[in-house]
Amino acid sequence: MSKETLTAKVKELKQLKAMQEELNAEITAIEDEIKAVMLDSGTDEMNVDVFKIRYKLVESKRFDSSAFKATHADLYNQYTKTTTCRRFSVA
Repeated sequence: MSKETLTAKVKELKQLKAMQEELNAEITAIEDEIKAVMLDSGTDEMNVDVFKIRYKLVESKRFDSSAFKATHADLYNQYTKTTTCRRFSVA
């Protein structure tokens, strides 16, 4: 791929990412409006036309690795593994 083609691709990528950020902001704004309506009506589930909307509390349990590391550093180190990956970025 030539340098000019690569530059054009990077510019296109930057434009698409900017559009993605705008779309994500719009999506978040609409979701927040719907959530506000649900909170105001005191419901966590609504049927709207053919759509079922849910905004419910979800409880989950996660392992607190920081606390475990602080109290059991030797075990933490014994069961920790290092991984590698490639990170792509355009600045």
